[in-house]
Amino acid sequence: MNNNINEKKSAFIAIVGRPNVGKSSLLNRILGAKVAIVSSKPQTTRTRITGVLTEDDVQLVFVDTPGMHKPKNSLGKYMVRSVSESVSGVDCCMLVVEAGREAGQTELSLIEKFKAMDMPAILAINKIDTLKEKDVLMKQILEYSKYYDFAAVVPVSAEDGSGLTDLKDELKNQAMEGGHFFEDDTLTDQPERVLASEMIREKILRLTDKEIPHGIAVVIEKLRMREGKDILDVEATIYCERETHKRILIGKNGSMLKKISSYARQDMERFFDCKVYLQTWIKVKEDWRNSVQLMRNFGYDEKDFKN
Repeated sequence: MNNNINEKKSAFIAIVGRPNVGKSSLLNRILGAKVAIVSSKPQTTRTRITGVLTEDDVQLVFVDTPGMHKPKNSLGKYMVRSVSESVSGVDCCMLVVEAGREAGQTELSLIEKFKAMDMPAILAINKIDTLKEKDVLMKQILEYSKYYDFAAVVPVSAEDGSGLTDLKDELKNQAMEGGHFFEDDTLTDQPERVLASEMIREKILRLTDKEIPHGIAVVIEKLRMREGKDILDVEATIYCERETHKRILIGKNGSMLKKISSYARQDMERFFDCKVYLQTWIKVKEDWRNSVQLMRNFGYDEKDFKN
């Protein structure tokens, strides 16, 4: 590997698209590790999760944005604003769309942003493993090619990894000389507390299915290695909006909370590579998604809620 900083290349890439097209799954697949939570529910991603991939002289820094949607509360406004900010501060955008699905208002709006900023963009058509008729894919490629002159169009599958090498090669083509921004072994710039809270939130979204809406927040109260031992002590508070939600999260004889905590602990142990002792509590904060004060307490940036 050449250590000359002038020969090292990097690119900041925003991953954008409508909710539930597999942006976080694709990011995790590219990185070969889990840094963004995945759920079958739309709008799972709330914060801009940065993932870093360094291969040889090229470093790709990914910004995983929430799915574009019409905001219904302060949290929704924060999510939509984070998409706009992400697009304005990168070298390239990767628009992720679902295979076999026609371009809608969300995709067209993002493409208009690309045009206005003369932004290089790569179109990743995800979930090709679900297509039965491949001619549908060709029609979709032709349709999108009419809307924008994409630097590349790559059919991929975050599920089985199809097309992943081609996608990484196209993303690397966007890198420019000027050195790397992170150490070569960096995987993400997210604080450990954020990653731990997201692991818990993912398990809630998966295990409670449609019973619990997105009105949950997870705050890590403590994350500290136990003195003299290879054990990470984690204490977390789960906030929900209703007493009925609290009862569902606890479950019969505490069964649901035990399951959430157990699965989250396993994820933490894999990521942090040590034993984890996890304690979780549940509190009710009604309508917290419309409270700037509470959202600031939960780690969101106050400026993102201003009109």
